[in-house]
Amino acid sequence: MATLEDKLGPTLGKRAANALEKAFGFTTVRDLLTHYPRRLDDRGALTDISSLTLGEHATVLARVQTAREARYRVKGTGRQATRTEVVITDGRRDISVTFFNQQWRAGALRPGVVAFFSGKVGLFNGRRQLVQPLFEVLDSGRGAADLDAVEVEAGETKRFWPIYPATAAMSSQQVARCVETALAVLDEVPDPLPAEVRRARDVVGYDEALRLLHQPPGPVEFERARDRLRFDEAFVLQTVLAQRRSLARTLAAVPRPRRPGALADRFDERLPFELTSGQRDIGDVVAGDLARTYPMQRLLQGEVGSGKTVVALRAMLQVVDAGGQAALLAPTEVLALQHHRAIMAMLGPLAEAGMLTGEDAGTRVALLTGSAGAAQRRTAMLDIASGSAGIVVGTHALLQEKVQFAELGLVVVDEQHRFGVEQRAALTAKAGFTPPHVLVMTATPIPRTVAMTVFGDLDVSTLRELPAGRSQVQTTVVPAEQPAWLERGWQRVREEAAAGHQTYVVCPRIGGEPESAMEEPVADESYQPRRPPVAVADVAADLVAGPLGDLRVYVLHGRMPADEKDDVMRRFAAGDIDVLVSTTVIEVGVDVANASVMVVMDADRFGVSSLHQLRGRVGRGSVPGLCLLVTEAPTGSPSRERLDAVASTSDGFELSQLDLETRREGDVLGALQSGRRSSLKLLSVVRDGDLIARAREVAEQLVSVDPLLDRHPLLAAEVARMLSEEQAGYLEMS
Repeated sequence: MATLEDKLGPTLGKRAANALEKAFGFTTVRDLLTHYPRRLDDRGALTDISSLTLGEHATVLARVQTAREARYRVKGTGRQATRTEVVITDGRRDISVTFFNQQWRAGALRPGVVAFFSGKVGLFNGRRQLVQPLFEVLDSGRGAADLDAVEVEAGETKRFWPIYPATAAMSSQQVARCVETALAVLDEVPDPLPAEVRRARDVVGYDEALRLLHQPPGPVEFERARDRLRFDEAFVLQTVLAQRRSLARTLAAVPRPRRPGALADRFDERLPFELTSGQRDIGDVVAGDLARTYPMQRLLQGEVGSGKTVVALRAMLQVVDAGGQAALLAPTEVLALQHHRAIMAMLGPLAEAGMLTGEDAGTRVALLTGSAGAAQRRTAMLDIASGSAGIVVGTHALLQEKVQFAELGLVVVDEQHRFGVEQRAALTAKAGFTPPHVLVMTATPIPRTVAMTVFGDLDVSTLRELPAGRSQVQTTVVPAEQPAWLERGWQRVREEAAAGHQTYVVCPRIGGEPESAMEEPVADESYQPRRPPVAVADVAADLVAGPLGDLRVYVLHGRMPADEKDDVMRRFAAGDIDVLVSTTVIEVGVDVANASVMVVMDADRFGVSSLHQLRGRVGRGSVPGLCLLVTEAPTGSPSRERLDAVASTSDGFELSQLDLETRREGDVLGALQSGRRSSLKLLSVVRDGDLIARAREVAEQLVSVDPLLDRHPLLAAEVARMLSEEQAGYLEMS
């Protein structure tokens, strides 16, 4: 008999174990049995071929429609070869299956034969195909093709077949045979879900669910097993996050209460505008958090231009008033420079303590970036270490060991999704043994389900209200099939320049890098780009030589020296530049109220959230904004529909849900950042919001009475396993 922790070798045999490790990295019975089926195929209902995705390794149950052999001469060699072309169908759609130099395939795959086909979905001459797939005939008694050649004993009688994620080296049917062998020798598996939770949820036991998922009598049992295991994943995840919230409340932090009449109040008095009700309400909540004896852990999300920076600055000043320092960590030098300029401008004399023009009640604002000169770096580090700088703005340079704070009380992380776990931990560790308060900000609105998972150990505040005076931005898709539209767009740029306004032109790449490195996967099979994405250098040259030759056109990108980037941004902010051709380095934080037009070239190459961020760079003052999304994606394609959706609404929260629905689950959870397999196999952050909410509530109740899970050792083991597997993944993104 075997347990989930046993190695695969003794359970399956050395050959099968080696094949599974090579194909999937599996080493234990648990690895294999948590490689869950994607779906259950009914032999009486063939696979829906229209649902196949380009690039995936798919297994389809289909009927052979035609089979023929063709001879051709191999180019450059004169050698003759054969190609067997088989067309398989689900009765509505068909797909080509191609074998090279395997003439006997036509005899095995005669018209009318029903078989499983496992291979990678590709595209050839505009038609989808499977090249050199493994296949397994179900109605001829021939058994498995290629590897192992095992007879399909139940091929004539078995109706429901679980379909597993496969690779080029190992088909779904081979995985199924390994699973069958493992289940036959598996001991009863203990249930990690507490008995009281099982009773409340009325779910099957874990052992039964595991067996039913892999060997279901039918779809009802299959779905019941999936529901149980899906809840397990949500519950374990939410238990981890509930423990973190509970632990955070036990840590000691230095309280930083608001001091009446001090720097924060002086700042409020000199504000040239009225705070929105949202800014005031969230500011009060943050002020209360900072006054507590345990560290604040808060996420501040908000629409583009909703005024998150003002909320953060008021919190930083409260900490400075209470004797601490605040550090603002930005992902790019452009954004760090922008933050520094904005904070200096908003504080005025309050940021010049010790200077002739400064106020006695003020502080200093230090700036530290990776490309800062030696003298500037020394001055900044001295001000930071001595405590003279109450506010410190910087990039990754703040994380260096040589940077020491006098008393770090608050860490503000802007666009936090751009930083890794170690980077955030390195900055908070500079507070010493007493953890600082932490405020993370994002201008990308976050759907509720993501907030409960990726950011589940943070308190979440949302700014929806825009400050008074912000103008609406008109967004228009400019299709390649309408060249007159783009000509009119450049004419509009000239008109805006004549009126004293400015334009951003954003491109997917800088130029000069290998084109292959810049290509992004396109999931839309109806749109296959025939050229590399446009580059800043090329577009700028074309505009100067063509439609914008009479304007002041400059470039900005990440490979420029920091002093050049800062000079360009200063000149653009001062109105000395008409058109700025840039990469997405200006995507977040850049605030030039006079900019009125945003032109996004190859807009289909950008995600929904990036497009919304870019659009937010214009219309930031009283000047109405215009955003042009230039694309070659044809009408009716998913890429074009995505752009049309962005153009149809300015509601970032509505767009965030669209973005969530069009992204891969691994991207949402951050598993790609960690480079490890995600523990979530069945749970979908996209579709399982209600389930996640219920699991969160149950986990919170359980952890409130058993925070260390001493009374639930099996659940504690599952929590430890998830933490071990995902220590660099999505659980740590907060």
